[in-house]
Amino acid sequence: MIIYGELFSVLTANANGVQVKNSQDRLDEILDKLRQSEFRITPQRIAILKAFLYSDEHPSVERVYEQVRINFPTTSLATVYKTVTLLKELGEILEISFADSGNRYDGNKPYPHPHLICTQCKSIIDPDVNQLDHLTADVAETTGYKIVSHQIEFFGICPTCQKN
Repeated sequence: MIIYGELFSVLTANANGVQVKNSQDRLDEILDKLRQSEFRITPQRIAILKAFLYSDEHPSVERVYEQVRINFPTTSLATVYKTVTLLKELGEILEISFADSGNRYDGNKPYPHPHLICTQCKSIIDPDVNQLDHLTADVAETTGYKIVSHQIEFFGICPTCQKN
């Protein structure tokens, strides 16, 4: 299992100190990791990876399946699920769980970070917050826990839905 600190050490920092890489670099890295682990690199698997990495959303498996089938109509939903399971095991995708509407995935930031979720349109964004490290350290210090991961979600109504 990759822990919080280890994930951050392999990434580069943006202006807010948050660790990110561009989509093509992440794709190349993941493909190298798959090759090193002797997993097959198929056109369908690459298309699934791209659907997650090049998305500015947090797509569901079903949404990725719809996108991939445009160019690869014989791709099965099971193939997408198997690839998601593999990416989760490799620590290359973050699963965001919802009891009522299924899971969504973040391929751009596969490490713990907060999400802002619209309760009306279900859009998800990654807010830039710089106090999260302090909160994590404070929780660890006051409880004695070694924090290995976290999940913080804020729910509200996005600006677009507020206008409607």
